[in-house]
Amino acid sequence: MSERFAVYYAPNPEGALWHLGSAWLGRDAYRDRELPRSEFPSLALLDLEALTAAPRGYGFHATLRAPFEPAAGVGEAELSAALDALADRLVPFEEHLEVASLGRFIALRPTGAGAALRTLHEATLEAFEPFRAPLGDADLARRRRAGLTDAQEGYLQAWGYPYVREFFRFHMTLTGPLASALRPAPILAVLRAHFSAALAAPVAFDGLGLYHQAHREAPFRLVHWAPLRGV
Repeated sequence: MSERFAVYYAPNPEGALWHLGSAWLGRDAYRDRELPRSEFPSLALLDLEALTAAPRGYGFHATLRAPFEPAAGVGEAELSAALDALADRLVPFEEHLEVASLGRFIALRPTGAGAALRTLHEATLEAFEPFRAPLGDADLARRRRAGLTDAQEGYLQAWGYPYVREFFRFHMTLTGPLASALRPAPILAVLRAHFSAALAAPVAFDGLGLYHQAHREAPFRLVHWAPLRGV
């Protein structure tokens, strides 16, 4: 099965937000290791392994350029160099984030309009388009099963992912979809306490991560973190 790469926002993997996010998910995607899960007594009746299984496989992140198979001749070295080149011209910024519901999921979301986040997304989307192989029939069918608008179908054809441009919603996923019978309030309360220290001040958006998936059943790994160096 083919490898894939993705470009995500990743907090500095030596910083507090990265460690808190990884600890909640139970995996550090930068060091490629499982982590012992903290005790959350108020959630003792929940299967947190199952609740975090999907985001754990992707690693702590926010999608900027969705997973893609690389074009022929493109590998980690070329993509790392492209990430460095992009990071050299992007200016670091800060954004307030909060733990919030997003449909049936729980995620870290911006508290404001997030204009700088949209700019970051669009710069990343465009910079990595030349390195993407065209989507195969199976991936096209999988994306279309969600029911796409005409605009989203156009983006799927143009960019290999339907939720770009005006459909982009910055989020750092913390759970899989919650069952309809599961109340989100206790989980939100625990996660707000868990992340409270890291989210008390604006979060630094000062780096981008190149993530690699060896095959479709493998977890994603953060293989290169590029600090933003623009001025």
